[in-house]
Amino acid sequence: MSGVVLATANAVNVLSPGWAHGREYVPPAGAALGEKVRTALGAAGARTAEPIADEQLEELAGHLVRLRAVFTRVATGDLDGACALVNGMIRDTAAAPVLARHDGEPWHLHFHALDASWAHGWAASMATALAVVLGSPMHDRLGVCQAPNCDRVYVDTSRNGARRFCSTACQNRVKAASFREKRREDGRAGPGAADEPPADRRYIR
Repeated sequence: MSGVVLATANAVNVLSPGWAHGREYVPPAGAALGEKVRTALGAAGARTAEPIADEQLEELAGHLVRLRAVFTRVATGDLDGACALVNGMIRDTAAAPVLARHDGEPWHLHFHALDASWAHGWAASMATALAVVLGSPMHDRLGVCQAPNCDRVYVDTSRNGARRFCSTACQNRVKAASFREKRREDGRAGPGAADEPPADRRYIR
């Protein structure tokens, strides 16, 4: 799975307000936001050490609203709608392959004009990467966490494609809640920690 696709999911989760792991999520501000975005984009091999301007972060956040909707459409079975959204972004960002060489790196492929802004360039690359996924048998690997009070997106890189949660934290929350409910139904509910099932230590990929 393309590193840009993983970076897209990471960046959507950093910049999108909503719910994460059972709690309300508000994106951080200032330098903390820029640092988290740089970390998120590292999945695509980005090694930018320069601070990211606030206006570029704001512009990228606007693009990611549309990209987040792609994950949501796929999760609800609306592949046609997801493809329409991506086509719109490819058109609006004028995404097109171009070879570039800069910062001492060898020639490599970009999907945006060489003079595009940082945010615009990432939006074009992310839209193109999602288009590749949607146009393949792997299109259903884009998802939204199914745990209560969590709307973080993810890319399912597991072998069997059975992932349902954004993280082991949410997976364990759902398992624990299911265990407690079963205990109540059996008439043997107990609030103590001993009644909790063992947490999964493995992350399903």
